[in-house]
Amino acid sequence: MAAGHSIDGARWLAMFEQVMARIAGRFSRVEPRAAARAYLLGLLSRAERKNCWQLAEQAGYARPGPMQRLLRCARWDADTVRDDVRAYAVEHLGAEGAVLIVDETGFVKKGRASAGVQRQYTGTAGRIENSQVGVFLAFATSRGRALIDRRLYLPEQSWCSDPGRRQAAGIPETVQFATKPRLAWEMIAAALDAGVEAQWVTGDEAYGQDPQLRASLEARGTGYVMAVACSTRVRINHGRTTMRADTLAARLPTTAWQRHSAGAGAKGPRYYDWAWIHIGSDNHRHLLVRRNRTTGELAFYLCWSPTTVTLAELVRVAGVRWSVEECFQAAKGQVGLDHYQVRNWTSWHRHITLAMLALAFLTAIAASSTPERPAQSAHLTSGRPPLKLTVPEIRHLLAAVFNPPVLSAAKLLHWSDWRRKHQATARRSHYRRRSGDEPTG
Repeated sequence: MAAGHSIDGARWLAMFEQVMARIAGRFSRVEPRAAARAYLLGLLSRAERKNCWQLAEQAGYARPGPMQRLLRCARWDADTVRDDVRAYAVEHLGAEGAVLIVDETGFVKKGRASAGVQRQYTGTAGRIENSQVGVFLAFATSRGRALIDRRLYLPEQSWCSDPGRRQAAGIPETVQFATKPRLAWEMIAAALDAGVEAQWVTGDEAYGQDPQLRASLEARGTGYVMAVACSTRVRINHGRTTMRADTLAARLPTTAWQRHSAGAGAKGPRYYDWAWIHIGSDNHRHLLVRRNRTTGELAFYLCWSPTTVTLAELVRVAGVRWSVEECFQAAKGQVGLDHYQVRNWTSWHRHITLAMLALAFLTAIAASSTPERPAQSAHLTSGRPPLKLTVPEIRHLLAAVFNPPVLSAAKLLHWSDWRRKHQATARRSHYRRRSGDEPTG
């Protein structure tokens, strides 16, 4: 394609080959290495569902076996590939002002066999559902954002204390109960130990309310802007008095509020009124208060930094937190983060890691692609450059760039027959199980 184009299929193909070269050494045999390549291409494809059956069909396999073996029993370590994902994302997105974001997302499931599943609240559904919960770490800069680590939350009573259930789901004996903030800290510490340059960490109330997480960040010299509840008590008057955050905010004079943008949204800059209050006994600790300009609703953040910072910088970090929601949306909508149909502990981590790698690849392309110059696209845009390529648009274009082989009618019919036979077997199994549960009278 012409020089200067933001869409360069040859370069995108070369970038994909570089990704595969980066992780190739993690697979000791050629078969899982080839399956991993096909799996990633499937995640990047237009396949409706990104589970083993459809990914195998997309790859031209006669059976889903190669994909299932890749996730279940092939010899490779998902954590080392996770390290590659993290390094790749930082390499392509790294920029001054990087922020690490911790958050969780739910995966609604049926049954009780999937590792970590139980009835629990998940923001994905907005209510208590039978689900798994994954805690994630995102890396965000002005160049883009990507998920760089993951932990599957294992509930204490229903899973950690049930050896039989653990064994059936393949949960290693070394895995013990850890709170979600503890899992978040493990990922943050691992990223910092790996040399990720990020001066800030942010997260919602589930993490901001945890004093151990905040203390660990301070001990590491990493600043944070963490959301907390309105009932949080903070120290004022050089630490001599404690007061609720909302009570303190209610006493602020009109002059304390300043208007700042929390970053660009879908409809332009997200402006709020902000105020900050020195708390504790030093100048590096603040309570940050955000006020909605329309409703007057307040949000609160505990902030700490190793050096003196401005209000604008704290507002910037607070606004970056929403980037992780965009990551979840893109990961689920574009690369099938939640499309898996696996129950095993190892299989979950492997699928999630490969989905994170697919998302990081798309984000790297977006970061490295620049809009065409006006002169090159005047016939299409009346002299105005197009918007920057987005992750969904790139994935849409990749189908043409990678040009996967078209499945013949015979193969499509083969896969239809395969699916319906297995669905019939599963239906008979369910019917027998339910019939056995019925009272005999």
